[in-house]
Amino acid sequence: MTLAIIGHVSSSTTLNIYAHVTDEMRRSAAAKIDRGIAKAEAQEAVGEKEKPEPLEFIPYKPPRRRPGTGCVSQLGDHLWEGRYSPVWPDGKKHARNVYAKTEAECEEKLKVLIREMKKEIAQVREKTMAR
Repeated sequence: MTLAIIGHVSSSTTLNIYAHVTDEMRRSAAAKIDRGIAKAEAQEAVGEKEKPEPLEFIPYKPPRRRPGTGCVSQLGDHLWEGRYSPVWPDGKKHARNVYAKTEAECEEKLKVLIREMKKEIAQVREKTMAR
């Protein structure tokens, strides 16, 4: 019955539109109604909590890295491994690893390794094309 009054076909449409309403939005709307209809000043709710401090932002790391970027994994407290396994012109994967004490150091070493291996693969391709 309520859906027909609102004019929505399904309950999912109603939820998608109205389910995002927060407590702060409700308080703000109530204060506006008080000021508009009752011509009264909005009163603070008794025992209202202060806004919680925002949590530290942690960027999302997908479970899989993009192709061609290798992978980095933690082996121990202070040991990280970076691995790059490209397919060579002979059709096989040749893996190489780098190791470091921190994740950032491992990422840097992996970047250098990837550049070196790409140059090496290009040289092998040139040799096979020259034959």
